[in-house]
Amino acid sequence: MGTRKPRLIKPTLDKDLEKFNLAEGAARQVSRSMAAFWTVLLFLIVAGVLAGAFALGQPGTLVIIGAAALAAYMAINIGANDVTNNIGAAVGARAMTMGFGLALAAVCEIAGAVIGGRSVSDTIANGIMHSGFIGEPSVLVWSMMAALLSAAVLINLATWFGAPISTTHSMVGGVMGASIAAAGFSAVNWTTIGSITASWILSPLLSAVIAAGFLFLLKELIIYREDKIAAARQWVPPLIGVMAGAFSAYLALVGFGFPVDVSVLSATGLGLLCGILVWRLLIPVVRRQAEGLENRNQSLRKLFRIPLVCAAALLSFAHGANDVSNAIGPLAAIVASVHSEAAGTADIPLWSLLIGGFGISLGVLLFGPKLVRLIGMEITKLNPMRAYCVSLSTALTVIVAAWLGMPVSTTHVAVGAVFGVGFFREWYTRHSHRRLAYIQAKSPKFAMGVPVERNDNEVRRRRLVRRSHFMSILAAWMITLPLAAGLSAIFATIMFAIFL
Repeated sequence: MGTRKPRLIKPTLDKDLEKFNLAEGAARQVSRSMAAFWTVLLFLIVAGVLAGAFALGQPGTLVIIGAAALAAYMAINIGANDVTNNIGAAVGARAMTMGFGLALAAVCEIAGAVIGGRSVSDTIANGIMHSGFIGEPSVLVWSMMAALLSAAVLINLATWFGAPISTTHSMVGGVMGASIAAAGFSAVNWTTIGSITASWILSPLLSAVIAAGFLFLLKELIIYREDKIAAARQWVPPLIGVMAGAFSAYLALVGFGFPVDVSVLSATGLGLLCGILVWRLLIPVVRRQAEGLENRNQSLRKLFRIPLVCAAALLSFAHGANDVSNAIGPLAAIVASVHSEAAGTADIPLWSLLIGGFGISLGVLLFGPKLVRLIGMEITKLNPMRAYCVSLSTALTVIVAAWLGMPVSTTHVAVGAVFGVGFFREWYTRHSHRRLAYIQAKSPKFAMGVPVERNDNEVRRRRLVRRSHFMSILAAWMITLPLAAGLSAIFATIMFAIFL
């Protein structure tokens, strides 16, 4: 009778170890969540203390401290939800890592807010609300408090559910709802609301068309050519020159926020000059980069990585300079009202810009990765060429919108470009004769004289865009402004009952 072999596997021990691993993983997740919560709470306290230090001894110190804490909370949510538009495409295309992208965005957001965010427009305070209908300064104070709180809460919920929404539209809806609660529907400037509503439809469509158009050019001029590297040497410098020119004009229009009024014509002229200069300078650079590269798409991706990193940095800088007003604008209006000044006339103090810039950056670092993955990786697959089209389209759409006098949301523009790239890829895969001829020529059967036929049924079944994301994001866009307005009206009514 033979001896029984010892069992090398211990199911009970393995199950226990697996349970320990799951418990440790859950504990790490909870600890990260708690660390983020305490970090945010500490920042809100620091923002309140900073505001109190500058407002000490002046009337309404406690109100200003509370408003600064709310502005800090709003800034964190802007960073968590909005800044993904700046780095999502580059991270999704693997032109940069998630950590590098978040760090780059954080630094550039602070720089943009502090350097270029001083001139805060009074659109939030006066463009939406007819100030003549608001009699007491205290009513304006608590209206802006309600607007800040409602917009921040809505953006927080949207980020939690993974929906990229417009922070600008959230704040506009907040001010609109507070205005209605304070003085009725007549207190709202419905012309401004109508133009914003029109931008919901026009700006994503315009961005999608521009992104698809540049992707078409890339495919026709470079990707589906016999000698890709030769085509790249010819076309990459002018294409990057177009990007440089677009971003120069973009920054001149919206990026710096200085009180110098730059006309669209002047910004366009500056963009053309910078674009031509970069184009000529890059010809020898691209020629050297292309030396020794293999004739395949992977080689082409290397030529677009550095421009994508620069685009992400410029977009983040411009966002910090432009969208910090969504957090600081209401704070400035509150400070001006507390000091019995006209809204929008007071200087924007440096401490408020620091709160906005650091708050946005903190939101990026703590909560940004979730939506970066959605924008850059989950809607449609991006590579450096497609990400280039998304970044370029974002800048160009803002410039075109400035020509038309149309207010736009960076979120709508960037997400529209991503969807435009994805849907165009589906169309191009089904209808491009150049792509079909290129694939047939590369097939071994074609070299042996065997005809290669396309499986149309298989091509039609290919979906390169996740429809579920498309529908959920579209629904989130449609309810942003009315939901923010409803929340703000509720908060304002409660605040009026308590404090007035």
